[in-house]
Amino acid sequence: MITGLHHYALEVPDLEVADGFLNDFGLETTDKDGALIASCPGRDQEQVRMIRADHKRLQHVTFTVADGQLDALRERLESAGAPVLAEPPAGASGEGLWVADPDGTPVQLIEKDPAPARAVTGIAANVGGRRDRVGQRAWTELTKDTTPQRLGHSLLFTAQPEAMEAFYTTVLDLRVSDRIKGLVTFLNAGPGDHHVFGFIRSSHRGFHHASFEVPSIDAIALGADRMRSRGRAAGWGLGRHTVGSNFFHYIPDPWGSWIEWFSDIDQIDDCWVAQEFDVPPHLWGAPPPPEFLQNREPATPSIHPRTDRSTP
Repeated sequence: MITGLHHYALEVPDLEVADGFLNDFGLETTDKDGALIASCPGRDQEQVRMIRADHKRLQHVTFTVADGQLDALRERLESAGAPVLAEPPAGASGEGLWVADPDGTPVQLIEKDPAPARAVTGIAANVGGRRDRVGQRAWTELTKDTTPQRLGHSLLFTAQPEAMEAFYTTVLDLRVSDRIKGLVTFLNAGPGDHHVFGFIRSSHRGFHHASFEVPSIDAIALGADRMRSRGRAAGWGLGRHTVGSNFFHYIPDPWGSWIEWFSDIDQIDDCWVAQEFDVPPHLWGAPPPPEFLQNREPATPSIHPRTDRSTP
């Protein structure tokens, strides 16, 4: 039923700080009803929403669903005992259907086709014995388009990954792609990206990272250079992940979580079979810094606590 991740929303103490950080990362920002909205250049879709609050906290996540599916989703939610919310959180739109997941995080479901990402021009590669680029200076082309094309996925911390997995798969119809044993669960929305959502086991709920696709591995490296030139922390990368296989570079945000550029992620089909792997998160590159898996979001009460914590 879910067709993709539309946007995520964080409550943060300073929208001016958020504006500067998201612009440096490569997103375009605007104000909407007092919230800071960020989108990818050339894509007509909200990707990030920042709402002013005293402390940083994940406020909500929003998914797109296929046309005509909201009524069926409402019935499934009621059958599972998942609370449909009467009104959205402050600063969020009232569009679509709102529900609380097992961690109490508000989830918005909207009937809307994901907006297409801007088209990019591919650069032929001379690798593995193939010579596809002849008579062309690649380096003069690789700097022409380096900003994010689309929000690809987001991962959350949770103390109850089994309940979260059951809710998002049984009720909302996402599918398990793969797992890193005892640590991470990756979920997909059908044929396409290896994962659009997922969970990291932790002591309490929280926001770990959001990840944005860029046109190439070179765009990742150039983005990291741009952030360093503007005084931003170096983060973790460049590297290639194990599960998902994508190139990555993470930048710490001003609130203790992360934001990632990615390129070349595995694509799955209807025949994909999920597996569990006992591997580190990176295939190559420096190991992650000690704070990478630290949940530094305050262990505050959920915005909409679930009274029934049973598996749907």
